[in-house]
Amino acid sequence: MIEDQRPASGDTGSRTRTKTKTRTRTKTSTSTRTSMAKCPPDGGWGWVIVGCCFMVTVCTRAVTRCFSIFFVEFQTHFEADYAATAWIHSLVDCTTMLCAPLGSLLMSRWSCRLSVIVGGLLSSCGLLISSLSSSLELLYFSMGILTGLGFALCYTPSIALVGLYFRRKKALAYGVAMSGSGIGTFVLAPAVQLLIDLYSWRGALLVLSAFVGNLCVCGALLRPVTLQEDTEEEEEPTENKQYCDNNWKDPELAEKPSSQSKDTWGKTSLLAPPHPEQTVSAPHWSSEYRFLLKKDFLSLSLSFLFLAGGCSLPFVYLVPFALSVGVGPQSAAFLMSILGVIDIVGNITFGWLTDRPCLKPWRLGCYIISILMEGLCCLVVPLLHSFALLVPFAILYGYFDGAYVALIPVVTSDVVGVESLTAALGLVYFLHSVPYLLSPPIGGWLVDVTGSYTPTFLLSGTSMLLSASILVIAAGIHRCRHKPRPLKTINEN
Repeated sequence: MIEDQRPASGDTGSRTRTKTKTRTRTKTSTSTRTSMAKCPPDGGWGWVIVGCCFMVTVCTRAVTRCFSIFFVEFQTHFEADYAATAWIHSLVDCTTMLCAPLGSLLMSRWSCRLSVIVGGLLSSCGLLISSLSSSLELLYFSMGILTGLGFALCYTPSIALVGLYFRRKKALAYGVAMSGSGIGTFVLAPAVQLLIDLYSWRGALLVLSAFVGNLCVCGALLRPVTLQEDTEEEEEPTENKQYCDNNWKDPELAEKPSSQSKDTWGKTSLLAPPHPEQTVSAPHWSSEYRFLLKKDFLSLSLSFLFLAGGCSLPFVYLVPFALSVGVGPQSAAFLMSILGVIDIVGNITFGWLTDRPCLKPWRLGCYIISILMEGLCCLVVPLLHSFALLVPFAILYGYFDGAYVALIPVVTSDVVGVESLTAALGLVYFLHSVPYLLSPPIGGWLVDVTGSYTPTFLLSGTSMLLSASILVIAAGIHRCRHKPRPLKTINEN
């Protein structure tokens, strides 16, 4: 009798099920590995990058603010009027912002490290030459153009790199990084005044030249971001991978492709990242610059123009105004210190608050409120004629200045996405250049013509109020267009 060699039917079914399960597990693990999204580290070396960006803002924005302390010294030494002297400060600010796209280009084509090191060398040499200057025209070039170019190569790349290292803690990271301008002003303002008293303005610029050389050290620490695999999105691998890989949006702000886009106002808002299929494509453009076709970015850009026209004037004319109403030189410089230290509080608190889930969708609203409060503060400055009255102004203006400065890169990132953040920030700061160039000389011309600082501060406040109004109007129009429409009744034939 020949024994049947065929396996029993039960064994066959068991083996079939085992093979099926094995193939299923293999596909699942492959799918899981494929769906691992590459996300920024949200910490680690990112905090070193934040520290470096903090020092970059100290050496660029804080030093630029302290140039106003040299205002009276330059005016006296070169026997120049307000308008001619104001060109120095305006050229520094203008060149820093005008050449911001150049910093973005160097970062994209080569590296952030190279851009910051080269910028540190240029700015240090510019201040060194300024300490030897014999005319205002030479100061225009060395202190205005050369130093400003160096600052531009450092400022934008370092800020953009912070955004590449952080996603969930982005606002807090930017708050800490941008607070360097505040704490730098707090420390440097009285120090610069002391250096002027001890070594004259030439010696003070020589010391600042050596201090700004630390930008090269910061640049050496700015290494490129290394993305990590994030498996938190495994339940929805296909949809969420696209948003983590391409945009690194905050989880509360990133919508899935199938859902309606929402914005920072909470429902349908101004700064909503558009649906991927709704992005206007321009075949001859790099995808990095497609944000230029977004209406939300255009509204934001127009707002930046008015903002830049007003925000620089208080930093240029606060010390001269305080001296004109009888405040002593040390007390006038101390006002800049107060403004700077409160600026830190605004940077960090607004950065931390707008990272909270309850406020994250309202980042734009927080940004608008900070600009409105700054504008109102400037409108009341002509009524303040003593040190005791100017201190509350320095506190309020410094706080809301720190708030909006920390939110500029965050709000911009919400509009364009992190993949275009470097190019967008370069353009955003470029838009600041023309107002930064023109507003201080215009303010000085108003002082020369009227003999009073009142028109200058009224111009500053009005410009910032217009900036906030543009965003409010744009947001209102956007919400009206996206308001749900009632269903139309269909008449039966």
